[in-house]
Amino acid sequence: MRIAELSPDLRQTETLTEILEEIESSVKEFERIVSTENPSKEITNFCSKLQKGFSRLNSQSPLSKSNKLQIWKLSFRLWNACVDLSNLTTASGNRSVPEDHVKLRQISADLLFFAGDVPEIPSSDFKAASFFYKTGLLWHGLKKFDLAAVCFEKATDLTSKIEVSEITDPGERKLLLDLNLARSTSAWDVSERNLVLTLLNRSKNLLFGCPESYRALANQYLIFGKLYLSSNSQTSSVNEALKLMNESLDLCDKGLRSCKRGDENLELKTLRSKSLRFMAAANLQCEDYESVLKCIRVLRESSGGGGEQHPCLPVLAMKSWLGLGKHREAEKELRGMVLNKGIPESVWLSSVEAYFQATGVAGADTTKGVFLGLLGRCHVSPKAAVRVAQVVVGSGGEGFRFRAKVVSELVSDERVVALFNEETAANERTSMHTVLWNCGAEHFRLKDYETGAEMFEKSMLYVLHNVENKILRAKCFRVLSLCHLALLQFDRAQEYITESEKLQPNITCAFLKFKIYLQKNEEIGAIAQIQAMASCLDFDPNFYFLAAHEAIACHALPVAIASLSVLLGIYSHGKPMSTPEGVVFRTLLTLLSRDMVEETEVLKFTKHAHIRMKEIVPENFLGKGEVGRRERNWFAWNSWNNGTRMGKEKKYKLCAEFLELASEFYGARIDGDEVEDHRHMICKSLILSVSANIAAEKQSGVALKESDLKQAGQLLDRVGKMLPGMQLSDDCQSIDSSLHFMYTLNVYNLQARLDNSRSQQLLLVKNFASSKMCTPQYLLQIGLNAAQDGQHSNLEVSDYALNTCLSSLLNSPSPDYQTVALVLRKLIGIAGFRKGNADDDVYNVYKQAYRIMIGLKVGEYPTEEGKWLAVTAWNRADMPVRLGQVVIARRWMTIGLDLAQHVQGMLGYKGTMEDFLAEFDKKFNGLDDYEYADGGNRSTVTEV
Repeated sequence: MRIAELSPDLRQTETLTEILEEIESSVKEFERIVSTENPSKEITNFCSKLQKGFSRLNSQSPLSKSNKLQIWKLSFRLWNACVDLSNLTTASGNRSVPEDHVKLRQISADLLFFAGDVPEIPSSDFKAASFFYKTGLLWHGLKKFDLAAVCFEKATDLTSKIEVSEITDPGERKLLLDLNLARSTSAWDVSERNLVLTLLNRSKNLLFGCPESYRALANQYLIFGKLYLSSNSQTSSVNEALKLMNESLDLCDKGLRSCKRGDENLELKTLRSKSLRFMAAANLQCEDYESVLKCIRVLRESSGGGGEQHPCLPVLAMKSWLGLGKHREAEKELRGMVLNKGIPESVWLSSVEAYFQATGVAGADTTKGVFLGLLGRCHVSPKAAVRVAQVVVGSGGEGFRFRAKVVSELVSDERVVALFNEETAANERTSMHTVLWNCGAEHFRLKDYETGAEMFEKSMLYVLHNVENKILRAKCFRVLSLCHLALLQFDRAQEYITESEKLQPNITCAFLKFKIYLQKNEEIGAIAQIQAMASCLDFDPNFYFLAAHEAIACHALPVAIASLSVLLGIYSHGKPMSTPEGVVFRTLLTLLSRDMVEETEVLKFTKHAHIRMKEIVPENFLGKGEVGRRERNWFAWNSWNNGTRMGKEKKYKLCAEFLELASEFYGARIDGDEVEDHRHMICKSLILSVSANIAAEKQSGVALKESDLKQAGQLLDRVGKMLPGMQLSDDCQSIDSSLHFMYTLNVYNLQARLDNSRSQQLLLVKNFASSKMCTPQYLLQIGLNAAQDGQHSNLEVSDYALNTCLSSLLNSPSPDYQTVALVLRKLIGIAGFRKGNADDDVYNVYKQAYRIMIGLKVGEYPTEEGKWLAVTAWNRADMPVRLGQVVIARRWMTIGLDLAQHVQGMLGYKGTMEDFLAEFDKKFNGLDDYEYADGGNRSTVTEV
């Protein structure tokens, strides 16, 4: 056994007296600290020391009367020191209460709670409760809601020991009510709504018929109602807020009835009016306009009818009448606000805005009248005038023009203009000018040039005639010139632009003069104005682009030619230009395309651009780097688009020329970049160009000249050189499969027309068939083309292409038997034209068709095609029967019958065939062709 287990605990137990002496010493120390100049620095350590002493005191029991009384004295000394400390802190300008100060008050209250009731101290429980109540308020101010709740609950426990009916002291009664209200506030902050309502209801039993108590509780109900109203706009929250405000109103009424002196009811009446106003606002929020008007009626009647009214009442009344759709009554309220000098400017401004938003165009005149009425009643700030103009004019929509007219009348009133004459109104003057300018600009955008011009003119009322605003006035004159130009009032437009040019001569004025000449069809004046543009100090060659565009839009082609000639002349003279010459051509081509001129004109200028590009290398014509590449791509793209559009419109000759130009532009090298980047489009353009030439030949019926054929061959040779291996091999992925096919077909046709050997055609088709780009449909078209090309037909190529197509189709997981049937038909037709043993070749095709049909589902092979095979095979026996060729006839009848057995809908035919074949075999059994021919009786075969 260890010694420690045998030794007793020799520590001396700490006595209550020692602890109290230590706490008293700490309180004395705290009182000394408070009396120093800067006590806050030492509070933290002292607070911790005092808390430890109180913790040790908690373990001591029981307490004697003298101990309790001593603790009470220490608590009051500590509390008073805290009050002194708080006063010092407040006097120094610091309104916030440090947390350590509150902790000391908490210790003071806890000391009283620990000591309990002392008979020598009257109302000791209420005194202790007041400490906890005041400490809880401080904790609540620091957002320590849990600590505040603990203090309030302890205070409630202390006061609950006494019956409410036995309490007669007014201060104690007030403490009970204040305590409940404080608890409800703390519960509200932690979202315990049910507890809040419970505490408020309990507070109704603590009023004791005192008007001040009624006022305090009613005010608390109103505060919570306002919080409900501001926290959430949902209907349920508004309804809860109304319930609380109704309680507040009811308490105010009861409190007024409990008043015994006339001076007691003033605050209650004020609170009652406030509750009614907030109830009206809540009802307005939930759109219960009738209830709003009832509240306002009560308020107005309670003030004696003619007394001064709160500024919000006419606002609430007006919005309620608007909500009920009674605009006449709303207008009365709005006009009544003009007579109420107590309404702030911001309030009637918002009211005017609400009225106008509800009434729209119909309320524009009323809004103007109200504002002008206010000008005669009181001083109105320029900012208010700007706001009213901004509200009325709005931003488009219904009645926009009418609203602009109203604003125009408003801002042109001398009294309104006079508001902005002061130097201090410079910002507001600028704002008003901006509002009117933007309104005019919006009407200009909507092509309402008359209203736009009016608004621009009114905006000049808010531009001072001084040197600083000379440029702004010139700008206004220019835009007015544009408006009258759009209204075809050319003389007025010229007057305005002349005034603008006097204030600020520039290229814009010169260009507007040019536009006016164009509109007046004075081409000579327009051309002269083009020459005058170069004399402007801020001359920009880009205005020649605009001039050309305007001239083309006005169908003044001589003017457009003059503009572009001057511009291109600048390039031809070698003058450095920021814009490459290609951009000029691009602009010209774009304008020509938009103007829907003849395609031949577009082609002419495109060819001209191509010639200039060759003359001054692509970098100088188009630009360098990425800019040049974009320009090159634009010309190539434009040529390509024109070519494809011509193709769709079946203008194949133009299509071919555009596509050939596209290939030239795609092939232009910028900064040594590789042509390989555009190999795909070059090949595509060349192939389609040749195809377009061939289509043009077929369209016109005039055969291409030999020189044209050779040129087409050269284009295809270029394509062949760009393709890997000079042929269409498996690894050639430069262009897609459809263009491979077109290339092959075009080369095939040219080889036929240029008397190339047929073996080259067959080799060409075989190479294409072996490539990955080949499809059965392409082979079918090649086969049909080779068979139907008249004097240039090549049956060998056709037979190869169709047989290869048939094999490819049959190798497919789900063959297209409609196409299979078409191929078989063509193969049967081709086999009939062959020299030699044609009958056997045709029979082999029928036999192949029979093998294909074996095993297919009913209807999978096209029925009509199957019937055609069966009938034509059977009918091919007719001639051999007539010629006595029994074996050949039997072979054809047998294959026809075999085919009919696999075709749906040939049941009747099949019976006739079987009967005839049986009779035929019976009649000619054992005879060969020669025997039948020498001595047998001939019998015809009835065609099916």
